[in-house]
Amino acid sequence: MPSSPSRADRLAALVARPFAHRGLHGHDGLIENTRGAFEAAIAAGSGIELDTQVSADGDAAVIHDYALDRLAGLPGRVCGLAMRELERIRIGRTGETIPSLEQVLALIAGRAPLLIEVKSPGRQVAPLCEAVNRALRSYIGAVAVMSFNPEIGRWFRSHAPDVLRGLVVTEEGKKGFRGRIERHLSLRVAKPDFLAYDVRDFPSRFASGCRAGGMPVLTWTVRTEADRARAAANADQIIYEVPA
Repeated sequence: MPSSPSRADRLAALVARPFAHRGLHGHDGLIENTRGAFEAAIAAGSGIELDTQVSADGDAAVIHDYALDRLAGLPGRVCGLAMRELERIRIGRTGETIPSLEQVLALIAGRAPLLIEVKSPGRQVAPLCEAVNRALRSYIGAVAVMSFNPEIGRWFRSHAPDVLRGLVVTEEGKKGFRGRIERHLSLRVAKPDFLAYDVRDFPSRFASGCRAGGMPVLTWTVRTEADRARAAANADQIIYEVPA
């Protein structure tokens, strides 16, 4: 019976190709975090990065913003509606609606590496983490969770240690001593397998130190040739958007 891939092998497979940020959107009428954007990323041979938030009834919804106004033109917040209500909300002027993570996982079905950004501020992270983990239990494919919030990494380390996990980092507004301490504390809490770093922060002593220690560094959001050059010198893989 063949042995299961090691954690290092799974991580290498995950970061083997670039990731389309919120799917491949911004052209041909495609909108971020929609089925069409995910299919476009797969067709382009890219991995997929997407965002999740918790619905009022404890499911993981695939959408970036906490509020519904920018993408749906509606008042209210994602966490105030049940998943069945969110699934009926149209995004922009398209026929796309807000999908659940389970629906998106069924769509992707292992055809592309997947990064799931878990968006849950504060320390009350269990409802969304549980929803994401529940959706992932039957998923077969290269996948990892990541978050700015180190409590997300702590939760997965404690409750679903087999899931690959990343820490998302920006030094924007946090260049001083306090920011450096915060980054090191976040690293200690999350104990991530990789970093996803703001491309605007390169070169970064913190990112370089983690990378030198063997931790892969991904970078977001790469949009220009200058971004690509910084990424090539400082990171192992990119999370990109196609310029308008």
